[in-house]
Amino acid sequence: MDGPSETEPLLRPAQVQRKVTNDIPGEGYSESVQDEANRLASAVMLIFNRVIGTGIFASPSIILRSSGSVGMTFIMWILGALVASAGTAVYVEFGTGLPRSGGEKTYMEYIYRRPRFMITCFYAIYGLLIGWLSASSVVFGECKFHSLLVALLCSTFCLVIHGAFLNYGLKLQNALGVFKLFVLLIIAVSGLFSLAGVPGFAVRAGYEIPHNFTWSSFWEGSDTGLNAFVTGMYNVIWSYIGYSNANYALSEVRDPIRTIKRAAPLAMVLVAVAYMSVNVAYFAVVSKQDMLGGGTMAAALFFRNIFGPATERILSVVIALSALGNIMSILFTQGRVVQELGREGVLPFSSFFASNKPFNAPLSGLFAQWLISAIVMTAAPPGDAYLFIVNFSSYPLTMFNLLISGGLLLLYTPAFKSYAWRPPFRAWKFVVVFFFLSNVFLAIVPMIPPSPGSDVYERLPYWSHVVLALSIGLLGIIYWFIFFDWIPRKRGYRIVQETVLQDDGVSRNVLRRIPNGSGDEGPAQM
Repeated sequence: MDGPSETEPLLRPAQVQRKVTNDIPGEGYSESVQDEANRLASAVMLIFNRVIGTGIFASPSIILRSSGSVGMTFIMWILGALVASAGTAVYVEFGTGLPRSGGEKTYMEYIYRRPRFMITCFYAIYGLLIGWLSASSVVFGECKFHSLLVALLCSTFCLVIHGAFLNYGLKLQNALGVFKLFVLLIIAVSGLFSLAGVPGFAVRAGYEIPHNFTWSSFWEGSDTGLNAFVTGMYNVIWSYIGYSNANYALSEVRDPIRTIKRAAPLAMVLVAVAYMSVNVAYFAVVSKQDMLGGGTMAAALFFRNIFGPATERILSVVIALSALGNIMSILFTQGRVVQELGREGVLPFSSFFASNKPFNAPLSGLFAQWLISAIVMTAAPPGDAYLFIVNFSSYPLTMFNLLISGGLLLLYTPAFKSYAWRPPFRAWKFVVVFFFLSNVFLAIVPMIPPSPGSDVYERLPYWSHVVLALSIGLLGIIYWFIFFDWIPRKRGYRIVQETVLQDDGVSRNVLRRIPNGSGDEGPAQM
């Protein structure tokens, strides 16, 4: 497959998103080395911002409780990096084989073509109703103000800047990614300096000096129980989620094949190195007992021990800015997924969702994501809000990854030879199998009753997010059955798609009702 010209910048204002991406004229434009670097950096930050939200500041303590020892904690982080690497390889293969926006939607439609429209309806309901940016918005609101209103204002700011000021939104998004990387670098270097005994970086007087890296203490307390290991790995794997973020906006990527092949692995290498380095820093400065005791997050203990208690206040600002970058990255891509769904014509008001009016950006898709996220944030029960939203929005990703990795294995079989699947990049088959099995693990674990005293929620049953997530998928299948199967059979027509061009320059599909027994040129009913 030939990719588009390499003489085009990474992200352009959303205009006509193409069904294929090898038709962009490149004459008359010469991309400099700086332009190419900016293109790659924007794609890397789109992924980096999505993966690294706020978990790295708190999750090490949670994972240590599950693993029981520092050594087992590092083993879990390494295993999580391997799962993320496998997922990255799967999505790079699909991104190079189908270089257009939509992510999972595009790939599942390609694999599961029958019954027609069913997989699109299944995914469309999730795309509209999940509220992907709710969790990070809640974190932003709680970091400094403990306010739902602040969370809503944060998501509204992201809506406005991405919907009306696209270029400024991208610049701010990239800047927040660089800031996040800089903060993690400060933590990592400070921790290594403390471990090496560099003057000025020793643990302050009054706080316990850790000895986490002696051989005996490194493995002390290791919990080899299956339940604890499963719980820890579940948290680690979700800390790496986001490697597919650039795939959602590939139609707006110049030279998408070359870019995704470079950007996704580079971003995930940065993530893995950041996670491992920051964990080393935490355990170099904070004792295991402090990490396990109390509800203070690992990053706050780190800043307290090495820079003094006054710096703990700065951490709330750092976490808030990290959450803001995460929200912007999610909204940027998920708004385009909704736009792609509008272009398929299966949703009510499809022309509204497909539009780029009035600011040459997918404001309608962004607004849909903002509205649903605001509803989810408001409706989630107090105390359980953040964890429920995270679990509720994460579980559908497991189902999509199962369908995609399983579908990729099918594409390798003789039964799918007619698909002629020959992407420019191929993941090793054992890597795809490994990714598939890891998602089987993630799908089953939430259904296992927690051990006594380890309840997932304060007020909700442990399986509540699973049931709600599955119910939404069932709603999509019911929607397909009623409007694309039962009613057409009852009224004697079939549904076909045709492509039209809107007055804002956006192409989209519209559905035509063709009476049974007539050709496609017969009288159509819209």
